[in-house]
Amino acid sequence: MDRRQLLQATAALAASLAAARQGLADTPASSELRAIDVRLGGDARLARRALVLVPTHVPANTKLPLLVLLHGLGETGNERLGIHAWGELYGLVRAYERLLRPPFERTLQRQRYLTDQRAAEINRSLTDLPFGGMVLACPVTPNPWKLDGASTLTRYADWLVGTLLPAVRDRAPILDGRAHVGLDGCSLGGYVGLEAFVRKPEAFGVLGVVQPAISVGGAAQYARRIADAIGRAGPCPVHVESSTGDPYKNASEELSRQLIQLGVPCDLRVIPGPHDQPWLREIGTAEMLLWHDRTLR
Repeated sequence: MDRRQLLQATAALAASLAAARQGLADTPASSELRAIDVRLGGDARLARRALVLVPTHVPANTKLPLLVLLHGLGETGNERLGIHAWGELYGLVRAYERLLRPPFERTLQRQRYLTDQRAAEINRSLTDLPFGGMVLACPVTPNPWKLDGASTLTRYADWLVGTLLPAVRDRAPILDGRAHVGLDGCSLGGYVGLEAFVRKPEAFGVLGVVQPAISVGGAAQYARRIADAIGRAGPCPVHVESSTGDPYKNASEELSRQLIQLGVPCDLRVIPGPHDQPWLREIGTAEMLLWHDRTLR
């Protein structure tokens, strides 16, 4: 898949996701997470706002890991939609609650994105080690393809590390050290997350991508850049998540293969289902959260 095909595929996916949006998203209230709408300095075309979700199910002032989550193309261009994309459209809050209060069960009756076997595995895992939770930061994610490409990605990486991370630490107790700070993103957010990580590997000790919008041809290049970044900053496990109907599945699988060949620990999970928000809400977001919960600890 070349860049033009990649853009066309991503645009088509964004259109299908937009059809699922009912007006503007609002992250649902939760007794387990306190939401903070954080307004920050920065370029309005890039990012200057984030939603921070702070766990309330742990004793006050308990230091927790931090996970930064970047959203997809369909939610770019609108600050409010961007900061609430994960919390509502991608099912972040409800997935967090389901993991915190097992048994973890299917919510969609007709679609079998969550298989019986995988549900049993998740519940055994939660029995052995209960979900601990983390602080979640959901910033606005820019569309670098509409701006100036590499320069936008560099400035955004600078903003994440220089503006967002300090602001989150001012508002929530975060564990010290990069090993407890993760970065993940979905679709376009996966692509942007990879670009941010290779620019700022010293800030993130855990990296994940969910159905990242990259090409098969670009996967080997990203693997080399990630390996080089890890060589500079220190160890960093990687999680690559895709689905059977994901147009970026082959690229995700190739990224995982290349990382492993380069000696980078990489966990690949390909789950039944398409590239859409119901899949994320049913299982994609929960799988991402569970992996980070185990790894960021």
